[in-house]
Amino acid sequence: MTDLDIAKTIELKHIRDIAEKLGLNEGEIEMYGHNKAKLPLSIIDNDKASKSNLILVTAISPTPAGEGKTTMSIGLSEGLNQIGKQTTVVLREPSLGPVFGIKGGATGGGYSQVLPMEDINLHFTGDFSAIEKAHNLLSAIVDNNIQSKTNSLGIDSRTVTWKRVMDMNDRALRNIVVGLGGPTSGVPRETGFDITAASEIMAILCLSNDLADLKTRLGNIFIGYTFKKEPIYCRDLKVEGAMAALLKDAVKPNLVQTIEGNPAIIHGGPFANIAQGTNSVLATKMGMTLSEYTVTEAGFGADLGAEKFLDIKCQSAGLRPKAVVVTTTIRALKYHGGADLKSLTTENVDALKKGIPNLEKHLENIRQFNLVPIISINRFVSDSDEEIETIIQFAKENDIRVSLAEVWAKGGKGSVDLAKQVVEVVESGESNFKALYDWKSPVEDKIKTITSKIYGASQVEYSSKAKKNLKTISDLGLNHLPICVAKTQKSLSDDPKLIGRPENFTIRIREIEIAAGAGFLIPITGDMMRMPGLPAHPASEKINIDNNGVISGLF
Repeated sequence: MTDLDIAKTIELKHIRDIAEKLGLNEGEIEMYGHNKAKLPLSIIDNDKASKSNLILVTAISPTPAGEGKTTMSIGLSEGLNQIGKQTTVVLREPSLGPVFGIKGGATGGGYSQVLPMEDINLHFTGDFSAIEKAHNLLSAIVDNNIQSKTNSLGIDSRTVTWKRVMDMNDRALRNIVVGLGGPTSGVPRETGFDITAASEIMAILCLSNDLADLKTRLGNIFIGYTFKKEPIYCRDLKVEGAMAALLKDAVKPNLVQTIEGNPAIIHGGPFANIAQGTNSVLATKMGMTLSEYTVTEAGFGADLGAEKFLDIKCQSAGLRPKAVVVTTTIRALKYHGGADLKSLTTENVDALKKGIPNLEKHLENIRQFNLVPIISINRFVSDSDEEIETIIQFAKENDIRVSLAEVWAKGGKGSVDLAKQVVEVVESGESNFKALYDWKSPVEDKIKTITSKIYGASQVEYSSKAKKNLKTISDLGLNHLPICVAKTQKSLSDDPKLIGRPENFTIRIREIEIAAGAGFLIPITGDMMRMPGLPAHPASEKINIDNNGVISGLF
């Protein structure tokens, strides 16, 4: 059966029953129908959260279809619940870009899913829409101020860096001209669209500690300069209050359920290749307030999502994970060993062995944060016993914990061994999280630290535009901000063709965007675009709905 077929066989519990598992009554949640609810921020208790055990799920460098971090995160939470550990899984919300593009939905797979699958993948509770509206309100206000003769701040339109966003992959909107049509239609200027997942509003929502912090961060968004070379921020346009009002419900985490009827909190959805790649601080702290164990995931490989989770989110929110699960698939290792994408379901131990250095590097990366990694083999039906044994033997030889997880086929039962190993690591106290770099270090030093220690690059090359960006950052007094690199997920380098574990390569920084509201800097490497495009045959071709409202084709 497809993931959607499996999801439809499950009789969903009422959301109030899921809330009861977290010790919440019906009056403490805001229901969105029978199966979804918003959780008020007043529930968060930082003292309780500090006593919860936070587990991060990451992965090796993925194939185009991904390696199942969400599936593994859900399955692990089910397994922990099965061995008697009260656990909540905390995830990101899906973007419509991948849902209709190449990767599909983001609710897990097989018997390791969060439900209702269709709702979560399609609009959900409207959080993405609210973020999009808040972002584009600021865009409209900026152009209105440029046009205005009576309420003008003297914004030099040539310096405006703020774009527009939409939650869809639409490459035709990457670079556009607005303001055409005459004097009443605005001032012509070049701009463009990013996908909503890459919006600074998304990043702000995911890093804010409360509504007051949200509003302050919105006010700190850098827009550009006046003709007098004075910086302009969102607060100068007096719009942060209205933007926060649009986000009044979106800021609250969403409660849903797993296939096995356990609680799942889903909130925020930044991508890890072009943004910070983790769910909101509020959702994570909500889960930690209400649970003994909290399982969360960070997008793509450990070089992207995990690094940003640890260096940005954990540092910002004071979080300290106790263990890290590195999701690994046979197919991805064979791909990084040189096997063709079309042959990944065919046994190939030689390619697998050649691909193991990619796994080895990601394990090293986790250990650099003084955290204990556990290899979790996400089993596919095409995996042979010899291929699986090859990874297990590698783990034994290197004294690394490893578990064969069959969460897609068996749900929580398929991750009991992994759950027990996670508990052993937590109770041993082996992990003692430390950040990779000091935020106060010079910007170029922080970039060098990430690119050399995490990616394995030998040097960093800056374009003339990036060098100008560095001067702007210094002039604005933003050198203290952490780094959120936009980089391909297909390689440890910035070249998607360099598979495996590349060495002696150069990272090329094309430009550096300033996200002063979110509180980080975004060096953009290689050919990365913050507005993805659709494939020749997008997933939308298979999605449909019948006269009874039954959706098909989602995966």
